[in-house]
Amino acid sequence: MSEILDLTCELIRRASVTPEDAGCQQLLGERLAAAGFAIEDLHYGDVRNLWATHGTDGPVLILLGHTDVVPTGPVENWTSPPFEPTIRNGHLFGRGAADMKSGVAAMTLALEAFVRRHPQHAGVVGLLLTSDEEGPSIDGVRRVVEEFHRRGQRVDWCLVGEPSSRQALGDLVRVGRRGSLHGRLSVRGIQGHVAYPDLARNPVHLAAAALAELAATVWDEGNASFPPTSFQISNLHAGTGANNVIPGQLEVVFNFRYGTASSANGLRARVEDCLTRHGLDYEIEWELSGEPFLTEPGALRSAVEAVLMQHCGRVPESSTGGGTSDGRFIAPMGAEVVEFGPINASIHKVDECVSVADLERLPDMYLAIIERLLAPSPG
Repeated sequence: MSEILDLTCELIRRASVTPEDAGCQQLLGERLAAAGFAIEDLHYGDVRNLWATHGTDGPVLILLGHTDVVPTGPVENWTSPPFEPTIRNGHLFGRGAADMKSGVAAMTLALEAFVRRHPQHAGVVGLLLTSDEEGPSIDGVRRVVEEFHRRGQRVDWCLVGEPSSRQALGDLVRVGRRGSLHGRLSVRGIQGHVAYPDLARNPVHLAAAALAELAATVWDEGNASFPPTSFQISNLHAGTGANNVIPGQLEVVFNFRYGTASSANGLRARVEDCLTRHGLDYEIEWELSGEPFLTEPGALRSAVEAVLMQHCGRVPESSTGGGTSDGRFIAPMGAEVVEFGPINASIHKVDECVSVADLERLPDMYLAIIERLLAPSPG
């Protein structure tokens, strides 16, 4: 078994469902310490964060990833146990195989190889891992960035090993992400008997027109870098469970995914204006998960595109689609952020997998990107 396959399997065996790390970071930290990296454990609450660095002065390149995985769902639906790595038909199966223990393993091996080849390299290269990417993302990279600001830590480039590829390795890279704004709406009515609606106020009926208007609204037209803003209701709840009771309250959970054509403040204001115009008695709680960001063409994008052209024979599509990633916390530091990793078709699914052939190529590709940015100092 190859080194990358062996390390990825060892990580998959560790049932690191958010916020558990299950020893993944200790394993990787010990490897990198043996390679000469300075290791720092930044733990907040139940979340573990690993910060490993090599080098001193000059530009700073971070490789960013997470060791936590989403729950497996019904284990009986898996063809093989989700935390028992299994190879079938040229693919490695297991929870986290694609998202993102393969990327984490490949980045670790690339860093080891880089400092062996270039012990006196320019700048600083680092690996930042968290066990809180798939969960609330409060005590993970978000919290580490607060510590970075306190220290004055510089970050110039951030390569995120998330599974970005769509149909073939290297066919797509993420050069930005949409912002994510969550809303939790409570609409108050008056509970009563369904036979006496004149003595009650049904919040479902009251809110229906406003919700329909929000769902039909064109929030913006998008722009060259981002698609139009999307508004989606993810949950509605009302009632006591009895079929003869008018509910006294309606709970609605919704989300905006938005680009730079809109702002979080503007979206909040438009929603609240709609609810007020419809005369609703409501409260709303907002949670901004992350602002949109975009990495313009620069050194990191050039390095990634050149390496993918060399190794995959194609210039990758540059995309800002998909969900969110921890890159949203690094980008506001002024860093260029690009995401490149395996095919993402199976992530979060039953029988998650990664191509063994793709996995074997990843460490050399990450290594080549690092070398293009942090070539050894002259002499």
